[in-house]
Amino acid sequence: MPEETFTPPTSDSASASDARTRRVWLRALAVVGLVVLGVAGWHYGVELPAERRAAAQRAANARTIPDLKLDLVWIAPGEFLMGSPAQNLLVRWFYEVRQKITKLGTPGYGTSHSDRPVTRVKLTQPFWLGRTEVTQAQWVAVMGSSPSGFKGDDLPVETVSWDDAMAFCQKLTERERAAGRLPAGYAYTLPTEAQWEYACRAGTTGNYAGNLDAMAWYAANSGGTTHPVGTKKANGWGLSDMHGNVWEWCRDWYDAYPGSRVTDPYGPASGSNRVDRGGGRSSVAAVARSAHRYGGSPGLRNHRGVGFRVALSAVR
Repeated sequence: MPEETFTPPTSDSASASDARTRRVWLRALAVVGLVVLGVAGWHYGVELPAERRAAAQRAANARTIPDLKLDLVWIAPGEFLMGSPAQNLLVRWFYEVRQKITKLGTPGYGTSHSDRPVTRVKLTQPFWLGRTEVTQAQWVAVMGSSPSGFKGDDLPVETVSWDDAMAFCQKLTERERAAGRLPAGYAYTLPTEAQWEYACRAGTTGNYAGNLDAMAWYAANSGGTTHPVGTKKANGWGLSDMHGNVWEWCRDWYDAYPGSRVTDPYGPASGSNRVDRGGGRSSVAAVARSAHRYGGSPGLRNHRGVGFRVALSAVR
């Protein structure tokens, strides 16, 4: 019987074994990679591309009035919760107690016209909104002279009433229609309160659309004056100064929220005050919230306090 001898593996057989090992590891890595890509695809493939598509739509549909240097951001239809989230209850209770003790009403807190009940709003029509508040230079170009207390071409126009703001929008509509730059069925106007808050939030649900100090000129950092528009960080949809600088008139009459669900709300048919939003240079943080609302007489010219931004909306 022949004696068995051990034959060491040749270099070819060792290479084949190494190749098989590499293939096993590559298959394992491929499986892990597919799992990772699947999870990433679920998140990024659904969420981030949707955000990118929305940003691309805004960029593609952006409008500018060249001679006024007035930029407008396209806002897609959508749904959101309008009003104060639950974490603001303590703030509201403070104002309610103060109101009972002092008998002083504070619009926006502790009144029947406050920023509650939270209301689900559906906006079915796209619209455009000014990237910044209307500046003094833009106001002068349309209206002839500036009523503002703080003077500067790039500062927001202020000390304007609701009636003044609507007169500007009317003249702007006539001007742009004559120039052939107005989409059919659209006109310049003030945003509805729902449009304003929807655009201010830009998909957020908290008190502010981001870091307040980075986004707003308000009591903590303004030095008591207004500042050139667009110098603070914009929100996620590219809108600047939605918090602070000057209050902004909205189209609606000031009244209580309806609660439940509403579609394309325009506010009550009548009233005594018009809505203004966003807080201003002298507002504390609680007043500069996305949900905070105030009301003033349509003819009120609040000294250095209130301005506006234009909306381009479908004619109702």
